[in-house]
Amino acid sequence: MTFPHHLPSISIVGVGHHLPATVQDNASLCQTLDVTPEWIVEKTGIEQRYIAAPDDTAWGYAVAASRDALAMANVAPEQLGLIVCCTFSGDYQFPPLSAKVQQQLGATHAQIFDLQANCSGFVAGLTVASDRLRVDPSVGYALVIGVELCSRYIDRRDTNTAVYISDGAGAAVLGPVAAGEGIVASAFHTDSSNYEAVRLRGGGAAFANNGRPFEAAVDLMEMNGIATWKQAITHLPPTIRRACAKAQLELTAVDFFVFHQANLRLIEYLVRKMGFTMAHTFTNVAQVGNTGSASVAIALSQAVRGGHMRRGSRVVLAGVGAGFNFAASVWNWTLGAE
Repeated sequence: MTFPHHLPSISIVGVGHHLPATVQDNASLCQTLDVTPEWIVEKTGIEQRYIAAPDDTAWGYAVAASRDALAMANVAPEQLGLIVCCTFSGDYQFPPLSAKVQQQLGATHAQIFDLQANCSGFVAGLTVASDRLRVDPSVGYALVIGVELCSRYIDRRDTNTAVYISDGAGAAVLGPVAAGEGIVASAFHTDSSNYEAVRLRGGGAAFANNGRPFEAAVDLMEMNGIATWKQAITHLPPTIRRACAKAQLELTAVDFFVFHQANLRLIEYLVRKMGFTMAHTFTNVAQVGNTGSASVAIALSQAVRGGHMRRGSRVVLAGVGAGFNFAASVWNWTLGAE
């Protein structure tokens, strides 16, 4: 959507992230796989990933990232009118993770809900939250979190998933800014023809675990990497172009991209396909891996905190998630030096 000019301008005013203490490098992972560390780097660019400890929680990660984002934004929890948790590996089936975050932060005035759009969830969540802030200024500020503990659902002997999947959380605080700043337009697309290509069936209503013994083929994550690659290169660039068209911005005028960190080779391909260089993006997938809905959020936080993004830049956030669903948003950026 493109936002009408008479509505308030909304932007990201603070970011934060949290990663586990445990790092697993390729050499360690390959002790349970039939591939080499060099093969992993050649195919994916990933050198290591972060793995949550047994007593870590999704809510704990979400709260830690949120506190960093709130501190940067200089926003108190009681100023939040909305908390959106983007995740597909929350601690419980229900109640929603966002309710626990609201409780732990003391954000007593915040509406809460969880958003499940797989790895594009954080980009979708930012648009949903900015929509809400624009139409109802009394909301004040919104907190959008991407958080995953996906390692809990991975067979460490499965090359298709274990190579990629990592744990972590990222958060962004959204609030009012000067006219013309912040989010400008968003675009979304779904191609459900490969609905079964990336999935976790166990625990869902069709594969309830009530009285059913654990079955690895159902209760652990399945991922078809080739299908994911084809979906991403086919649909993500057009989705980005549609968002730019809504923003009345030529694609060539984009200054910076932050992509879902699925695979470094995929990001390199997408950047080249759209006519840019790697200098126009920030990547952390080599060191962090694929953190699902947290991926764009963590990369965004690291990019801002590392001084990679400049105030006034035209920025595109873009992700692809299982289903397959695609999300892109265009921003007149407001964090960082001029």
